[in-house]
Amino acid sequence: MAYFVTGATGFIGRRLVERLLERKGKIHVLVREDSLGRLDELIERWEDVAGAGAGKRVHPVIGDLRRPLLGLGDEHPDGHTQGANGGQLTELEGTIEHFFHLAAVYDMTAPLELDVAVNVGGTGHAVELAAALRVEHFHHVSSIAVAGAYRGVFGEDRFDEGQRLPSPYHATKFEAERIVREQPHVPWRVYRPGIVVGDSKTGEMDKIDGPYYFFKTIQRMRQVVPQWLPLVGLDLGKTNVVPVDWVAGALDHIAHQPGLDGRAFHLTYPRSQRIDTVMNDLAAAAHAPRFAVSVDKRVLDVIPTAPLSLLMRVPPLRQARRLTLRELGIPGEVLEHMNLVPSFDTRQTQQALAGSAYEHVPALREYAVHLWDYWEREMDPSISRGRTLGEAIGGKRILITGASSGIGRATALKVAAAGAIPLLVARNVEKLEEVRAEIVAAGGLAYVYAADVSDMDEIDRLIERVKDDHRTVDMLVNNAGRSIRRSIALSYERFHDFERTMQINYFGAVKLIIGLLPQMRARGFGHIVNVSSIGVQTNPPRFSAYVASKAALDAFTRVVASETIGDGVTFTTIHMPLVRTPMIAPTKLYDTFPASTPEQAADMICEALRKRPKHMGTPLGTAGEVAYALAPTAVDRILHLAYRVFPDSAASRGEPESEEHVSIEQLALANLTRGVHW
Repeated sequence: MAYFVTGATGFIGRRLVERLLERKGKIHVLVREDSLGRLDELIERWEDVAGAGAGKRVHPVIGDLRRPLLGLGDEHPDGHTQGANGGQLTELEGTIEHFFHLAAVYDMTAPLELDVAVNVGGTGHAVELAAALRVEHFHHVSSIAVAGAYRGVFGEDRFDEGQRLPSPYHATKFEAERIVREQPHVPWRVYRPGIVVGDSKTGEMDKIDGPYYFFKTIQRMRQVVPQWLPLVGLDLGKTNVVPVDWVAGALDHIAHQPGLDGRAFHLTYPRSQRIDTVMNDLAAAAHAPRFAVSVDKRVLDVIPTAPLSLLMRVPPLRQARRLTLRELGIPGEVLEHMNLVPSFDTRQTQQALAGSAYEHVPALREYAVHLWDYWEREMDPSISRGRTLGEAIGGKRILITGASSGIGRATALKVAAAGAIPLLVARNVEKLEEVRAEIVAAGGLAYVYAADVSDMDEIDRLIERVKDDHRTVDMLVNNAGRSIRRSIALSYERFHDFERTMQINYFGAVKLIIGLLPQMRARGFGHIVNVSSIGVQTNPPRFSAYVASKAALDAFTRVVASETIGDGVTFTTIHMPLVRTPMIAPTKLYDTFPASTPEQAADMICEALRKRPKHMGTPLGTAGEVAYALAPTAVDRILHLAYRVFPDSAASRGEPESEEHVSIEQLALANLTRGVHW
């Protein structure tokens, strides 16, 4: 017994070869000359699975899907067949029992010319070669795409039902299967896999396709929305997802069953899967929030689509849609064909697999965690871009305010370790020198600038000194700040609290930005990180002075960012949760509250410098922002409860410092809303 396999280096093909190596016989694999290196790597892998020496049964056949007889009958200019391929054609004739044709373009976004040349032309050439070799069985891996937009149950015995074929991919897969069915030379079997995802045991996948296009969206949901928050989604229709290891195993098993020629087999999940259910299974694996309820698709279908279609033709909206999809990595073609209209009968497949290890198709919820883990570890585009912190900031001069302690100090140490040159700014020059000495001792370089960033004149002098010492400042971290926790009832005679917080948190930060911005814009590069607060999102009581000053800087940043992005200058706003720093020390209540460490906060700043996102924060902060937008009065009542639970501190009342006892209610609420300033 001998096999011939096209597409053996592909996603399904290489797993099929693993199964065939568990049987007896030579395996001839079609491979382009420039893919021989890839084949050698796979042979090593197959030997790990099937045992040493198994690779010797794999024989490469140099060829090309686009050539007649797959290139095995190519001739020299003198009219003779090529020695290697012409000889193999003669040698293989009459020896191949099973010919597996898997090579194809499996990509909804591929151009029509490529789809036609490979899917249609390649199949015609494969059938031509199979006939010339007088093979006993031709196994064609087609796709459920042949069913197109057929409405109803598409049986395994159905093929040309007049169904609409909505894309070049659908049409070329249909034509390829037609070629196999109508040729009279070789007994055939057709296999129609569903949407094939990674290995159900390892999660291994080779490209972003199908549901993987939505993994980034799920990851973003996890980053901005708490896992426990139930979501309302849209019923986007049906799909049919199956793992690659099951597809390869089922294909191998059915191919070796007698008496099944002339049939098609649906290698699909027995029932269509709702897209929102698939998303929920993946969200559960990702520890992301899930959809508690979805708006029924039948309700959505009665909404007129014409107004929306016209609206999306407006250039700004069309551009916004395009940019959003690009940011999430979702091709527009995928959205158009996401809903799988037909469902698929699998009775013949179930009968053929009865009693085998592949009788039951694994449910997605059983292996979704493996798919997610592999994607996030090996395929996440934000990782595959390959830019480390050192690559992003190495050699760059980064001015950091509040660098003598807490978050600023931790950030300075981390960026220096990554190869950046921190410019350390704070009032306490002795502590700044200690930070600089620690950086130098570790082999880094840093500069010290003593300045009070609540004093506008001192900021002018600071900027002059920095410009004299350095040709450029590449990045700015506005970290220095002042927090005041005092209820409005205790602030009637303390208007200076609002002036003091605005002076450093807003005016000082803006003064620095304005001082450095012209140079950054002239160079075409700059990044500014503003350390804001989760309080801007959650509006906690007693922080009116502090939150207002941070909110002012947020608003300034949003406006200016739109003016400077064209010059290569970008901003990141970090809505920082509660961090255990000297700034919160006066509120003794916080001593027992859960809080991030300065090092954890510095990690957020370093990530902002590396990736330069528009915003960073916590899911709880985002949830607070969304809740206030949807139900502001209800949120006010909840916050008033917190106002009652957490009293003013002795320091805010102007009383001598005393021990503050934490109640069970205070501790419970602080842990439930971890990171919020109360």
